[in-house]
Amino acid sequence: EGQLVESGGGVVQAGGSLRLSCTASSGFSRNDAVIGWFRQAPGKEREGVSCIDMKEGTTHHKSFVKGRFTISADKAKNTVFLQMNDLKPEDTAVYYCASGPFFIRTMRPYEYRTWGQGTQVTVSS
Repeated sequence: EGQLVESGGGVVQAGGSLRLSCTASSGFSRNDAVIGWFRQAPGKEREGVSCIDMKEGTTHHKSFVKGRFTISADKAKNTVFLQMNDLKPEDTAVYYCASGPFFIRTMRPYEYRTWGQGTQVTVSS
C-alpha cells in the first residue's frame, strides 16, 4: 500500500484559515474507499473530523466543524483537502488523514487502515 502524506499545517490566529492536503504517494486504490481527517490534541483521544467517499463524493463533517471545515478530493492529483475556516483555539491539534474500506459516519479510528504522519495546527487566541 502507498503512503499518505499530510501538509499545510501551521500557526494561525483565531478566525483565520488553513488548507490541509493529504496526498497518496502511490495514488488511491480501491481499498481507499473513504479518506478521513482526524485530529488529536494533547491529552485527548484521536477524534474524527471529516470524511469523504472517494467513489460517490459523499462527505460528512462532525458537528463541531460543520459550516467551518470542508473536505474535498482531487483524484487527478491523488489529494484530499481539508479547508478550515474560522479557526478556533480549540481546533489546535495534530491533524491526520487516513484511508479505510468503508464510508461510516461514526469515524472511529479503528475503521481506518492506513495513516499519515500528521501535521500540526496551532490556533492562537
